[in-house]
Amino acid sequence: MKPFFCTNVYALTEDSLVFAQHRLMENNEINSLGQENIPNQLTGSEVDAVETEMMDTLVEASAFYAIVKGRLLAVNNWYEIADLPAASFSLFDHLGQEVNRAALEGDYIRIDIPGPGPTEGEGYDWVRIEKISEVSGTDQELLTMQVRPSAHPSQPAESPAHFLDDSATATFQVKRLGLFIQVEHRGRNEVANTNTSSVTDNIRNTLVGWTAKLGLSYPQWKTLVSGLISRK
Repeated sequence: MKPFFCTNVYALTEDSLVFAQHRLMENNEINSLGQENIPNQLTGSEVDAVETEMMDTLVEASAFYAIVKGRLLAVNNWYEIADLPAASFSLFDHLGQEVNRAALEGDYIRIDIPGPGPTEGEGYDWVRIEKISEVSGTDQELLTMQVRPSAHPSQPAESPAHFLDDSATATFQVKRLGLFIQVEHRGRNEVANTNTSSVTDNIRNTLVGWTAKLGLSYPQWKTLVSGLISRK
């Protein structure tokens, strides 16, 4: 006769394995959701920051997705949302006027990072929101916002006012798959912007670009992603 405790241990281990396999399958599914919206990595460096939460019910999951989506589009609040903010962000419309609302496609984001900024950006780095899209269904929801380095909105120039050139993109996604909510930042094709008309900017962009290449930009994006999905 088998000891009772042995049977229970085996059953518990088997259940745990099934649960772990189920979680892995769902994680793979949510990671692949919306991947077609992320540019291919062709040159330079890349950086990924991802955070996931699991809710108790579908109603809670859908409600929390809406909250997190709202946080992502509230660009002016990113500084407060990030647990350890290193840069501040301000939203501007397509005419270059500062606005306090949810982000729209065609808007600009002004970034104030520690240290001197590019002269062509009046001391700030700039990106343009080139795409915002959302798809939703009964069991999944997805918001994608993609930005690209740009010139100052009121001072058109051949090169972007940013330490990266305009081959780089940053794609933010908020996803819901069943009970799971996931927030992602996917940086692709990050190459230092060294072809500006300013020698000072070229040197500055090279130095800042190297810090990003060494992975020093990852903590900034990780803290923002963590703040966006925080349940606090």
